[in-house]
Amino acid sequence: MMGRAIAKGAGVLAVAGLMLARMPGAQAHHSFAMFDQTKKLVLKGKVEEFQWTNPHAFIELSVNGPDGKPARWSIELNSPNNLKRQGWARTSLKPGDVVSVTLNPLRNGKPGGLFNAVVLPDGKVLSEAAFASGKPVNTPGAN
Repeated sequence: MMGRAIAKGAGVLAVAGLMLARMPGAQAHHSFAMFDQTKKLVLKGKVEEFQWTNPHAFIELSVNGPDGKPARWSIELNSPNNLKRQGWARTSLKPGDVVSVTLNPLRNGKPGGLFNAVVLPDGKVLSEAAFASGKPVNTPGAN
């Protein structure tokens, strides 16, 4: 009797898992629709933090605005695993580094964006291989 109850419970969990996986938004994390990939910005600023974290790395960049006041930009990159294959290391960016970052801005106008490339203090350029085609990536209807 107990074996049937366990099997029934496992079946319910499996069905619930399948339903969740099919729900709109369940895979939304992988969409870059929040970024305007028709626009590119180049920002020069100081690295406040380089987050080498899964599922995506981030650059926290302090950029002086038109009023001279610094604004903190949060720039989303690929996963550390993919970045490493493209020549990155956990130590590629350090707090205090002054860099130029090319990005696609957030559609909502907040200070953030999707990373395209960075010019490091020594002049070396690290870029995102996914953007080599110049076409939007991970955006519904863009492929």
